[in-house]
Amino acid sequence: MDNPPRTEGEAEAGTNPPERNRNPIPHFLFISFMLFMLTNHNGDEFLARHQYQDALRTLMYQLSNYTAWMNGTETNFAVPDQDPSVPPLLQAFDLAGGPLDTYTSSYYSNTTGTFHGDAKFYNVTPPSLNDTAHEWSPLAEQYMADANMSVILDKLGSWNWSASDKIALSLVEKRPSFVNASENVVLIHGKIELTDENSSEDLRLEFEGIHFVSNGTMYALAQPGRHVDLRFLPSIVPEAFRNETARIVEPELNSRIEKLRRLIDAGVIEQESNFDEAAKTSCPFSLYAVLDPVNVPEGLLRELEEETQHPVGIWTVSPPPLSVSGLLMSKECGILYEFHKTEGVGLRSLFRKLTTYAGTTAIAYLVMLTLLSRQMQRSRTPSGITRISFWTFLVQAVVDALSFAGHTVFALVADGKPSLSLIAPAFLACVLFANEAQFAMLIQQFQAPEDAPSRAPARPPVDPNPEGAQAPAEPQPPAATPTLSPVAPPPGALPAPAVQATPPPNQPSFLAFFIQHLRSDPQMRMWLTLSVFLSLMVHTILSATLSIMFVVVTYSLFWLPQIVRSARRGRGSGLAKEYLVGTTLCRLYIALYFLLCPKNVLDIEPRRWAYFLAAFVCVQMIVVILQDSAVGPTFFLPQRYAAVKLYDYHPVMPLPDDDPESPDKTLGDCAICMDTIHVDPSLHRRTSLDDKSDWEKTSAKGSGKRKGRAGTGGILNAVQKGVGSATTRKNYSLAPCHHLFHTDCLEKWLSIKNICPQCRRPLPPL
Repeated sequence: MDNPPRTEGEAEAGTNPPERNRNPIPHFLFISFMLFMLTNHNGDEFLARHQYQDALRTLMYQLSNYTAWMNGTETNFAVPDQDPSVPPLLQAFDLAGGPLDTYTSSYYSNTTGTFHGDAKFYNVTPPSLNDTAHEWSPLAEQYMADANMSVILDKLGSWNWSASDKIALSLVEKRPSFVNASENVVLIHGKIELTDENSSEDLRLEFEGIHFVSNGTMYALAQPGRHVDLRFLPSIVPEAFRNETARIVEPELNSRIEKLRRLIDAGVIEQESNFDEAAKTSCPFSLYAVLDPVNVPEGLLRELEEETQHPVGIWTVSPPPLSVSGLLMSKECGILYEFHKTEGVGLRSLFRKLTTYAGTTAIAYLVMLTLLSRQMQRSRTPSGITRISFWTFLVQAVVDALSFAGHTVFALVADGKPSLSLIAPAFLACVLFANEAQFAMLIQQFQAPEDAPSRAPARPPVDPNPEGAQAPAEPQPPAATPTLSPVAPPPGALPAPAVQATPPPNQPSFLAFFIQHLRSDPQMRMWLTLSVFLSLMVHTILSATLSIMFVVVTYSLFWLPQIVRSARRGRGSGLAKEYLVGTTLCRLYIALYFLLCPKNVLDIEPRRWAYFLAAFVCVQMIVVILQDSAVGPTFFLPQRYAAVKLYDYHPVMPLPDDDPESPDKTLGDCAICMDTIHVDPSLHRRTSLDDKSDWEKTSAKGSGKRKGRAGTGGILNAVQKGVGSATTRKNYSLAPCHHLFHTDCLEKWLSIKNICPQCRRPLPPL
């Protein structure tokens, strides 16, 4: 900020005013605001701690009541019996399960993993059952005999149940840790996702259940957006497994209470995501599922599972497919979903797939990083940087920044060994983002003068003494005035007005200073834009639709800005073919893995339009390569738009007047080397009839017609045209600002800077 103007007294005394320090309050407020934004969570941690404490009190209350019921003492809690209409309904859908011949077939004992498949919706409310005819309709009528339609309408909510035709189960098994625990009973918990085909939205249900290994059956209770009460698990299992299920609930409640106490005492508060599923519906569900048997003996299947969990390198059978069938029913809402042969991926297989993906993606990013570093070496000169589009590298930097954020979040979610493998692509994506952002800023700095307005010419100095005007007399220094003692003013006289100093100008506010700095600093503008854009785009990771739209838009803009710039400038991009081809293939591999692979690690459904996206990106790459070839940067444009007006550094200049004292002709001095620019003397020596001027040769080559052989005519044409032959044109270069240089000197200068060395105005490419 400029210093304030000096007062008249300070100017006469020749002293500078003391510099005033800047007010630190705006800087302090800005730093405080940034720290507040980085550390503020809107009270989430405080609320999460209170939720933990409430959950602890709830679990302790549930445990005390459940223990009293198990011991037969007086309590207000009781576990109801299983609904007698459920077993016949499960038999009708062939979901009862049962023992198998262990020598020929078996069930998986560990079902931890993810399952995805199609689901079929049935409306089992009494009015709808009267209009449909299924084999199981009478059994469903018994199941919904005591349904209340007013309660059903209140609990259904806003979710479109009939449009949900996809189901996904995320299942985790936990074996009991107490003494004398049965190996046949395993606790399961996880989430169920129902997908609306029309809006691509998901409804998530949390479930808690139990898995009986001997017959492959699973029974669970599911709730939307809130935790399930484990104490009611014995009410949905068959009577033969009721006591065994009741004994496993109490130790599980004890373990959860101890875990909550340790977290609260240690101050570790894990903020759980609240998807607000309760706002969509309040329907409770019961899950009845059974594993599909595999045609592998039980001994070989157990050996395979042991090798998968604890590999030692022994030979095992090929992993058979893991699938599950079941029913998701809600008696309170009259809803039934049926799913069959829902394919699943075990946790170990998923971890292996995740590690493979991380390795291949890290290789792709390493290749892109290597190609980028080599391209930056080639395009480090100003003449090379002016050819490249700023937006091409900025878009790639944004994509890599979002990829870094996505891989980091994925690594945190995939807790365990797979998270270590995801560090490699996340780190390489971050390094690639930093290099691309730095290169984009360098491009923007070099290309900024192209759009900057031309500076107005300096005004000529005003002559203070124009011709004919009388010069003012030179002021004489004032005579020394004797120092007099102050005299009191006479009574009744007005006091003399006090001489006030010029008040200092008001210091601009922090907002005005920030806006001015933002307008004058291009790097700050770009980093602020990137920060705001990335903070908004990180939230799109949770939305599949927004993420796919982001991929489509960004991948469509990789090479398109470069094509536009090359066509407008009439010059090729200067990008190496290896960089264009390698970067395009690596980026398409990462995108097409999620858009076309049916079993990718994120379980994204394949999109057929991904082929068109890949073809569009490849066409862009081919166009950029052809723009650097002999066909020209505007080969794809119509003839009327293909002509690009380029600046001619070698215009026709008139010959200087003959000077008998000068041995040769000169055009002036070069503004770089300060040496004279000579006119080619060979033009005046050519008198042979067989010789033609370079100007004639160039014209004949361009027109395809042979000119006359009069040598003197060639010289005459050159003189008439001025200094305009091909040889002479290469000797000098005239800039748009009318500064003259040697062509060699200007080429060397433009390899360092793209501004005029004399007036600092931007220069077009030579």
